Amino acid sequence: MARGLQPSRRMQDSIINPATVRDIDVCVCTFRRASVADLLASLAKLETPGWRMRVIVADNDDTPSARGTVEAAFTKLGLNGLYIHAPARNISVARNACLNAARAPLVAFIDDDETARPDWLAQLISNQEATGAGVVFGRVIAAYAPDAPGWMPAADMHSTPPPIRNGEIVGGYTCNVLMRRDAVGALRFDPAFGRSGGEDTTFFAQLQRAGVTMTYASNAIVDEPIPPARSTLEWLKTRAYRAGQTWGLLQIRNGKSKPVLIGMSLAKMAFCLVTAGLTFWSPARWRRAVVRSRLHAGVMGAATGKAPLELYGGAGA
Repeated sequence: MARGLQPSRRMQDSIINPATVRDIDVCVCTFRRASVADLLASLAKLETPGWRMRVIVADNDDTPSARGTVEAAFTKLGLNGLYIHAPARNISVARNACLNAARAPLVAFIDDDETARPDWLAQLISNQEATGAGVVFGRVIAAYAPDAPGWMPAADMHSTPPPIRNGEIVGGYTCNVLMRRDAVGALRFDPAFGRSGGEDTTFFAQLQRAGVTMTYASNAIVDEPIPPARSTLEWLKTRAYRAGQTWGLLQIRNGKSKPVLIGMSLAKMAFCLVTAGLTFWSPARWRRAVVRSRLHAGVMGAATGKAPLELYGGAGA
């Protein structure tokens, strides 16, 4: 083969010994997003030697609005894919449809507004094989528009690292994750959080309580463009409040006293607001402190019985 030329995907498949090929399912939940086509194009470029990938797309719209786009992309890109109509405008329903359809020993999730870098899946798999972990989280890097406010990329509150407390991963997310299907077992995402968000946090918290090992592969990267609707301080505050509500509900389920949660939340809110005042000279730092205060306000909201915010209208919203 001439120097500089790479074998086609079909040629690569023929080079790999079929007896050594292992299966992996990559799951995508979508809801009225044209960007799912860009995601599928990026998945078609993944470097997966020794692995046979199947892409499962669950459409959470009331009607199968994404079927044409998804199935056309499967054909055009040569992807082994499965389209599922999972209506309800509840992201837990779509996620559960993906898990129910999965057959491979390893299952990955990625969002419909992201794109995967060519070695994304290989890095997740490499980490899992090296550690034996039941769950491996990857890194989500926010891509800000040129006209985004200057404080936004400086604060970078849209990028997603795993939540870590006392050196251990707590909770988690489905925007970039690989899971052993045997570690997940019969556990499914809770529909009660399917419109407010937080279904992934509760899901991974349950896995952690069950003793499932979780690790982080910082080199398993996906990119997420940030649209104008999310390029505001108000949106970040709302998301933080909802995340706080979810965390507070988890703590209550685990037996945490509501008065204790309220007291801790008030103290932390006050600290964050004082920090915001002391860092007024830094557009990024004071905004980070304000957003953090809203997270603690959400915890207090959960402890005082306020209804969870419905931040999302459907899968991938």
